[in-house]
Amino acid sequence: MMPRPLLLVFLLLMIVITSQFEWKQQLVVDVDSTSSLSLKQRRISKGVETVKEKIILVQEKNIRRLNEVVRHLQQQLHQCRSTNNGTTNSTIVSLY
Repeated sequence: MMPRPLLLVFLLLMIVITSQFEWKQQLVVDVDSTSSLSLKQRRISKGVETVKEKIILVQEKNIRRLNEVVRHLQQQLHQCRSTNNGTTNSTIVSLY
């Protein structure tokens, strides 16, 4: 009768030991997956930041171009006004 209870105790111990071993493995896998997820999230956020920076640079470049176009148009307007004033003055002088 002694061997049977010993066998049951041994089996019970084996079940407890193996189940704890499996839990530890699951914890290690969970920690690894969590760290890999956070690494992926960091990579994604870095990629998003890079895209945002590129968009900002393109917008700044477009703003500079628009400013140059505005300056050029202002110069043309100034020249047109000067030419127009000269023509008006010469017309007025010729009428007298």
